[in-house]
Amino acid sequence: MPGVVYGHGIDPLPVAVNGRALRAALSTDAGLNALLDLQVDGTSHLTLARELQRDPIRSLVTHVDFQIVRRDEVISADVPIALVGEPVQIHQGDGVVDQQMFTVAVHATPDRIPNAVEVDISELGIGQTIRVSDLPRSEGASFDADPEEAVVVGQPPQTEALPEDETGAAAEGGGSGAEPGGAG
Repeated sequence: MPGVVYGHGIDPLPVAVNGRALRAALSTDAGLNALLDLQVDGTSHLTLARELQRDPIRSLVTHVDFQIVRRDEVISADVPIALVGEPVQIHQGDGVVDQQMFTVAVHATPDRIPNAVEVDISELGIGQTIRVSDLPRSEGASFDADPEEAVVVGQPPQTEALPEDETGAAAEGGGSGAEPGGAG
């Protein structure tokens, strides 16, 4: 699979990587934030896969960009937001959990980038919001997002009452008193 390695003042280097090995490396819990050790012309480079280009029809990866990183430098990476817990109050009120952010940019050294930011929604109620400022922070990491931006919102029920005449018609139209297939 073709790719390019760039960063830290080196000219972009075209590379070819084993597609199966790349899929295996990026299939870990870290996903695209997995640290990869690439050997290029006898030199080892610590990298992150920054962009995957995919075939629009078959969805297969056709090209990958690798960015060289150092273990001691702070970088930015998009980390998925995972909802955990059961929002009992919302379920009891027939409400809906509306996840508005699915990833958040995290600034940290490569070894401190979390695989996911877990948000406990078990205490979320209808009309309540969990914001970026409420997200749990791992040591040495910070978020690059507006602290007031909504991550998850407890929405009220999304149902609408039918008008009176339609409700009666719907209730009466369900049965004619005759059994299907019964020809008396």
